Amino acid sequence: MNIDAAIAFVEGHIDYGTWAARSGRTGTVELSLDRMRRFIELLGNPQVGLPIIHVTGTNGKGSTSRMITRLLMAEGLRVGTYSSPHLSRYNERFRLNDIDIDDTTLAALLTAAADAEEHLGERLMPFEVLTGAAYTWFAQQRVDVAVIEVGVLGRFDATNVGDGSVAVVTNIGFDHTDGEGDWQQRIADEKAGIVKPRCHLILGSIDSRLEHVFETQGAASIWRLGREINTVTDTPAATGRSVAVSTPLQTLDNIELSLHGAHQSTNCALAVAAASAFLERPLSPGSARSALADVRMPARLETVMLHPQVIIDGAHNPDAARALGAAIRDGMPCAGQRTLVIGLLAGRDPSAMLTAIGASSFATVIACTPPTARARPAAELAAAAAELGCAVRVIDNIGDALQAAIDSADSLDQIVVTGSIYLVADAREWLLSR
Repeated sequence: MNIDAAIAFVEGHIDYGTWAARSGRTGTVELSLDRMRRFIELLGNPQVGLPIIHVTGTNGKGSTSRMITRLLMAEGLRVGTYSSPHLSRYNERFRLNDIDIDDTTLAALLTAAADAEEHLGERLMPFEVLTGAAYTWFAQQRVDVAVIEVGVLGRFDATNVGDGSVAVVTNIGFDHTDGEGDWQQRIADEKAGIVKPRCHLILGSIDSRLEHVFETQGAASIWRLGREINTVTDTPAATGRSVAVSTPLQTLDNIELSLHGAHQSTNCALAVAAASAFLERPLSPGSARSALADVRMPARLETVMLHPQVIIDGAHNPDAARALGAAIRDGMPCAGQRTLVIGLLAGRDPSAMLTAIGASSFATVIACTPPTARARPAAELAAAAAELGCAVRVIDNIGDALQAAIDSADSLDQIVVTGSIYLVADAREWLLSR
């Protein structure tokens, strides 16, 4: 298959109903890795023997994985990184030394996955296909380490056919849950599934009552945020954060992190801990500082336009929206007025999201409809904003919304675009094409 046929093959497997049920643990769904194990065996079990750092968490997986990647590259390692979702192209999910896979190689990997599925005789989910392709590529490339980001939760995630020598749990928040009963306990149980016996566990922002869930998994060592891992200093800077972090192996100061938001400083501490745990030694301070200064994360508090300043961020759940709101208020000052451009999926509580981000502090809220069948209509989002006392406009199309926001803004104003990754991806493409 060429790349167009290969992507069509993957997207032909999309079943939003099954995906939503599986990710949200609702209805009758198969919670098993048996099919994935049979599939990966047909690909030759490329994950066996692969050095893996496995990263899960409600938020911060992508940023933490990217920082781990850069830190280990700076130590001279050949690093494969598998992440999701993508913004514009599937290639973004597969990276070698932080460079996206090329079309020809990706097409060949997906062709091999299609052949394996045919022999399997069972229909796979898209993420299973992509995960098999990722493990195959990293084995072919003989990477020194594969940084693997979990898709959903952990225990039954397709990536969990691999065994991480380091497991990272960034946090536990409200996502992929119905919110009933002790949902935090249930999410912790699932995320703990990536913690394999004798691995090093890096434990982020976790309620103390849930720590026992992870402590009973048989890890050789556990480094916890706030105990063995600490953010020593953290202040906003013009280009991100000025940070110092400590781990059991070292204190690393004078870090000029190229990402905004106090939550990224926490992610930085976890990344430094994970990278040094993998190496089982301290990181080279100079190399680590250079690596962290070079980290770039599209659609994570990314400024894509100045005068007016336009910031895009894929905050898709209440905790992420809360972090976005705090980051803007504390570290990205605005001398003029702020406009919020937002669009959500149907499964999101609009009032909770708007409250978390502090929508009432914006001069105007523009409600959009994300370009997907799972979108919440902009009119519904606008109604929720109005109930919170926001001045709100309804403009369904993101391009039209951005044009309207830019046309009405002064040079000192700030426009914040957030919500569904579908909306944010289209917004980024529209802005970069100007």
